Amino acid sequence: MINVAIVAGGDSGEYGISLNSGKQVLLHMDREKFRPFLIIIRGKNWSCTIQRKKIQIDKNDFSLTIGSKKTRFDVVFNAIHGTPGENGKLQGYFDMLGIPYTSSNLTTSALTFNKSFCKDVVAAYGISTAKSVHVFKNGSDPSESILRALTLPVFVKPNNGGSSVGMSKVNEEKELGPALVKAFNEDPEVIVEEFIRGRELTCGVLRTGGKVVSMPVTEIISKKEYFDFEAKYKTGLADEVVPAHITDSESLQCREISTLLYEKLNCKGVVRFDYIFTGKVFFFLEVNTVPGMSKASIVPRMTLAHGWTFKELITRLIAETLQEKLKT
Repeated sequence: MINVAIVAGGDSGEYGISLNSGKQVLLHMDREKFRPFLIIIRGKNWSCTIQRKKIQIDKNDFSLTIGSKKTRFDVVFNAIHGTPGENGKLQGYFDMLGIPYTSSNLTTSALTFNKSFCKDVVAAYGISTAKSVHVFKNGSDPSESILRALTLPVFVKPNNGGSSVGMSKVNEEKELGPALVKAFNEDPEVIVEEFIRGRELTCGVLRTGGKVVSMPVTEIISKKEYFDFEAKYKTGLADEVVPAHITDSESLQCREISTLLYEKLNCKGVVRFDYIFTGKVFFFLEVNTVPGMSKASIVPRMTLAHGWTFKELITRLIAETLQEKLKT
């Protein structure tokens, strides 16, 4: 039996979402093939609850001891959104221990988690991106330089983060200062992007059986001004149309861009690419290297539309990770 550590939680505003993702992965994992353990990570507290008893993880070798028996893990299913599971920190730890994991490696995770740096790399491959400014929490007010460089409205968001935590839409100059404060409360780096009018589309990509597969393009239609944290996770505030109501050629173009970026960025596991589609151009927004796996998340719906069960997706991700490990 293959021992699988499902890591969830983390140290960001996405902690609760990550817990939900981890629980869904645990619920749908094939017990005939895998022996799963849900491990909750929060700061220095790494634990696994077994028969209502909380057992601490030995960080020296990422193992747990039940009674007198030490359990080690063959593979890690990474369900941590945000730090330390999506920005490369855990990846480096597992690399040193030689434990394979279902998400992208340290370098790819660190690069893609930094929205500004990732956009620069994506733009180098000829993909359109919104005009933006990258600012730092260094004591000086960047508002004036932002307004000189960009045209309102703009989006202000933490440069390293997800689920729209700390994000604001700024329509007037007076709103910029409070939006920056809100974003800086989440991250010492902030990215400010010009608003692009269009439809929000997203595409999931993974490698399975050694081949890169793109899943059906999904359209996100928020019932709020934009797709913020509440719209993402509160029932009824957004519609997710899968497959999106776009032409076959538009869908193919979105999937081809996503596949290109998956390969060029050296992604692993299932990854979700987000865009604004103007009707002519796909503007890259960001890449989610550890996308949500909860009931409210988009990837499970894409999976069903592709013709797989959620259990099959989990099995494919683990199998591909173990196969990659054999090649190294």
